[in-house]
Amino acid sequence: MSTIALPQSELTAAAAGPPRRRWSPWKVWGLLLLAPYVVVFLVFVVYPVGYGLWLARHPESYVQLFDDPIFAGSVVNTLVFLIVAINLKMIAALLLSGFFVTARPWIKWLSVLFILPWAVPSIPTILSLRFMLNPEWGVVNQIIFKLTAEDGPNWLNDHWLALSMAMLVHIWKSLPFWTMIMIAGRLAIAKELYEAASVDGASGWQQFKFITWPSMATLYLTSTILSMIWTLGDFNSVYLLTGGGPADLTHILATLGIRYLRLDQVDLAMATIVCAMPLVLPLVYFMMKRLSR
Repeated sequence: MSTIALPQSELTAAAAGPPRRRWSPWKVWGLLLLAPYVVVFLVFVVYPVGYGLWLARHPESYVQLFDDPIFAGSVVNTLVFLIVAINLKMIAALLLSGFFVTARPWIKWLSVLFILPWAVPSIPTILSLRFMLNPEWGVVNQIIFKLTAEDGPNWLNDHWLALSMAMLVHIWKSLPFWTMIMIAGRLAIAKELYEAASVDGASGWQQFKFITWPSMATLYLTSTILSMIWTLGDFNSVYLLTGGGPADLTHILATLGIRYLRLDQVDLAMATIVCAMPLVLPLVYFMMKRLSR
């Protein structure tokens, strides 16, 4: 039985195992360019969140938080804000998307004006609305007085009226963005479906019921959940318009945390954020579960 003699170099390479793969220059440059973002994420996201959770680890903070009557009112305001404002906004976005997909020149120009509230910064626009709603010299009450010879309502000094104004400001500010999302969903529907439905004599409501809504239901639900998650962390509409007033009655959880920070009660501010987790985590889980399908 004959044997084949292998060269010494091949025997050494076989004993050493498979050759190691070297990183390509593209991978090296990719890691180098990614490293600053990782550092920023660790320093400005992971560390503050971890430090905040560490501050909120004491049970005494939660006892003090639950004993504060403003906290219970803030939870109620947050739930009202999520249930009422988000649903009104998404329903309006769905309806307006059907209006803006109409191929008419004047609608295109109107869409440019419609998107301005979302495009401009929040601070000057919401503060301008706050000045307009001033009960003494605001332009809204001045117009009401000229038309009816009566003083207008005290817009920002009543609990539910001020909260309603904050919800309207939130809807007005973010409605263009979600309308564009709904428009994209409508444009993805094949026009042949609507043409076939028109030939069969389907009305506009029937086309919406059997074509538009089944095609956009998943997009609508996902957008609603995502809007709820974003709104839980959005404090501009309430904080800039009412400041949590009157008498801290219009605070939501996001603005309540800022109130505790201004009072130098960092542990209560972090405890407020932790208490918002039972609202955020189920929404995130449900959204990711739907997207995974």
